[in-house]
Amino acid sequence: MHTEQMSRWKHDHVFDGGNAAAERGTRMVMWITATTMLVEVSAGWWFNSMALLADGWHMSSHALAIGLSSMAYAAARRYAHDSRFAFGTWKIEILGGFASAIFLLGVAAMMVVGSVERIFSPEPIQYREAITVAILGLAVNVLCALILGRAHHHGHGHAHGHGHGHDHHGHDHHHHDLNLKSAYIHVIADAATSVLAIAALIGGWLYGWSWLDPLMGIVGALLVAIWAKGLILETGKVLLDREMDHPVVNEIREEIEVNTGAGVSRVVDLHVWRVGQQSYCCALTVVTPDLSLTPCKVREWISIHEEVVHSTIEIHYDQTMFKQEQLGAQDEKQLKPIQ
Repeated sequence: MHTEQMSRWKHDHVFDGGNAAAERGTRMVMWITATTMLVEVSAGWWFNSMALLADGWHMSSHALAIGLSSMAYAAARRYAHDSRFAFGTWKIEILGGFASAIFLLGVAAMMVVGSVERIFSPEPIQYREAITVAILGLAVNVLCALILGRAHHHGHGHAHGHGHGHDHHGHDHHHHDLNLKSAYIHVIADAATSVLAIAALIGGWLYGWSWLDPLMGIVGALLVAIWAKGLILETGKVLLDREMDHPVVNEIREEIEVNTGAGVSRVVDLHVWRVGQQSYCCALTVVTPDLSLTPCKVREWISIHEEVVHSTIEIHYDQTMFKQEQLGAQDEKQLKPIQ
């Protein structure tokens, strides 16, 4: 068979178009965070300020994690057409989000350790300077959150702008860019801890409540840990292909069994996994007595679920199954009591 005749049976395995706005946004936020870190560390060293040094090194962990998210976008884009990736490179972004969430847990652990140390070994706090540093950190994080928020809305609108123009299932809105979400959570977590720090420092400055600073540190760490746990669960679910509870799974099964008429055919094996934010692959096996049923016909039935972008269909013909069902129906009719 000629190559040009075979081409219609082939298709591109790039199942996710990427998120250029998110890649630009995370790269910009990484440079802003890294620059702020260098300024704070340099100023802390020059003015011998532990508050500036501590916040600077704290920001370095966020700069590293956000940089990882940016690199994941770049790697997924660079290797998008590499045939060694059987189902595309989108999961590189998910892997970046997972690693970023692990970093976030590390930040929470460091916050707890530092806060507990302060409780048992309190040190004098330069409140005015510390409040200035916290306000600077909050301002930087608000700016970064606005950049990433804009990237999220742009990427979301872009994805729907190239959609298929229908809302058959009503569950597309549950999809998120988890890599972008991981960067966003880093920024929001840092902003939240800055707000808590400012409140604690003002309380200590005005009322002498020095214990409030480490207490708020522990509260902030717990908040960050909860966000990190949620992100780990979301990204881990995708990485491990734990998608069989998604509504599209039952929709695929129902589509085949309904179209074959009165449930004559059976989907005996079905695997569905995500290969993009709104894209799924499936592999299924159908047992049927209908010799006219073909993989092309099954693929046509499930094509109304446009999020299913790649399918592998296996059909087994079994005439005895239909005969057994007929016998079972006759037996049931005979056993039915006479009215």
